[in-house]
Amino acid sequence: MPQLIIADFSPQLVWLVISFVALFFVMSKVALPRIGEVLEARQERVTSDLEKAESLRGEADDAIKAYETALAEARASAHNTAQAARDEMNTKAEAKRGEVEAKLAGQLAEADARIAAAREEAVGHIRTVASDTAKTVASRLIGVDLDDAAIEAAVAGSMTEGN
Repeated sequence: MPQLIIADFSPQLVWLVISFVALFFVMSKVALPRIGEVLEARQERVTSDLEKAESLRGEADDAIKAYETALAEARASAHNTAQAARDEMNTKAEAKRGEVEAKLAGQLAEADARIAAAREEAVGHIRTVASDTAKTVASRLIGVDLDDAAIEAAVAGSMTEGN
């Protein structure tokens, strides 16, 4: 084998040094700068992605805060609207009750006779009237037309509990 001939060691070592020096210069001037550029570009991309993710997280936090604020305002508005409706209904009910009480006080003797007659007649129609009244009240209060069967079942249950 020519590599193991001792007389050929010195020229082989010289060529080895020349090859390594040439390879070193080629690597340092061509390959290593390209690798450095790739690593630098990759680091810049990672940094920009992290900055973008952080800004998006901030935007998401802001959107969540805005949503929670809007939700709280909507709840407060709904509560205020419902309270105003209750107050208005109570005021109207009090006014109506006052009118009815005044009218009934003036016509008490006449009303007793009519109430007795109406009571006899109403016993036969009480479920129908109660169902119609419950349906009307529910549709006016909550704005939804309820199922007749469900209303009649609720009225029947209420009447059995009342007896």
